[in-house]
Amino acid sequence: MEKSNMYTRAGDSGQTSLADGTRTAKCSLRLESYGEVDELNSHTGLLASLVAREDIREMLLGVQRVLFSVGAMLATPPGVGHAARCPVTMEQVRGLEHYIDRLHDGLPPWRGFTLPGGALAASQAHVCRTVCRRAERRICALDAAGGRVDSCLLAYVNRLSDMFYVLALRLNYFDGVEEKLWYSR
Repeated sequence: MEKSNMYTRAGDSGQTSLADGTRTAKCSLRLESYGEVDELNSHTGLLASLVAREDIREMLLGVQRVLFSVGAMLATPPGVGHAARCPVTMEQVRGLEHYIDRLHDGLPPWRGFTLPGGALAASQAHVCRTVCRRAERRICALDAAGGRVDSCLLAYVNRLSDMFYVLALRLNYFDGVEEKLWYSR
């Protein structure tokens, strides 16, 4: 088996290729969008490695698979090949909503805004939440600039950040860590 180089030097000038071969600036909204999704996927993998419960790890693995497909779609200009089909459905959005409801069941009543932190896995879930929000902002910017992003994808990413928030609460609850509340002065 031949070893392949992990570098091509093709991006040394600040340009990269999209999935269809189109060259684009590394600072383009499309590249920023799928780069943020890639970062979220990496943080989600770290979160999964910190979670003790197999059911939550399996759910996070499913999220990672969706995020990989989302990144592939965003890396392809609109209307080209698989990019014409959004990898996210409203059924998946509703599935996230049901999962959020199950995570939330049995948690103490909401008492106000919580400060990110607590147990290590919960803290990482908060990192995932904030990276997800940043990815959502970049995807929305791409859509606003004419990048034609499917509304199901926007809904999924929005709901995903909600899921990471409730997951952080649940993980702290599992570990017996009390949430720290934010108080205005």
